[in-house]
Amino acid sequence: MDKYGLIGYPLGHSFSISFFNQKFADENIDAVYENFEIPSIDLLPEIIASNPDIKGLNVTIPYKQKVISFLDSISPEARAIGAVNVIRVEHKGTETILKGYNSDVIGFTKSIEGMLEKQHTKALILGTGGASKAVDYGLRSLGLETVFVSRYQRPDTIRYQDVTPEVVQEYKVIVNCTPSGMYPNTEECPELPYEALDSHNILYDLVYNPDETLFMKKGALRGARTKNGLEMLLLQAFASWEYWNR
Repeated sequence: MDKYGLIGYPLGHSFSISFFNQKFADENIDAVYENFEIPSIDLLPEIIASNPDIKGLNVTIPYKQKVISFLDSISPEARAIGAVNVIRVEHKGTETILKGYNSDVIGFTKSIEGMLEKQHTKALILGTGGASKAVDYGLRSLGLETVFVSRYQRPDTIRYQDVTPEVVQEYKVIVNCTPSGMYPNTEECPELPYEALDSHNILYDLVYNPDETLFMKKGALRGARTKNGLEMLLLQAFASWEYWNR
């Protein structure tokens, strides 16, 4: 039986384990998906060695960057982003080869692509974590100019107080890559001049619990088009399966 899994710490409830085990059951695939909750990324070689039937892994917080030094090769987009969330495990004789990919880019790009129109040439990316780098890569690959927004003073980044009504009218696409508004903190949202939004804006939230965050609600009230991160999550899972089995 083939084995797949997720490495991270802590793991708690994971979308991947339920998604993949359901997929295996529905499609009669002789495989199992397990959570590998490891307190240190240094335990990765031990996981690989003690599970010789493992074919692929997903990687989540806090190891998306730390895992890179354990891999034999990584894809160009994973290298550009500096983060890996999918590992293909190949067994060649006694040798095990680990290849790293980033499915965040595919998931996000495919999910937002259909919403974009000619007027959408510039985007604000809220947050500067790992997911924001994948979103930046995806938006730029779609031809958009991007600017990061942070609470802190950082190079090549503006702060929330710099986001004026004029800015949201120019940067019509706004992607929330922060956990603001995620359950149970559903009354939170990024600080933006929501009153300046209109039907030309797109508000995309990587959060998918709740279905509609306060960020999305405030945008929708002004006529903006909104979307949550659930489709991106599903597309990422499909991409993982492709990487493992192609």
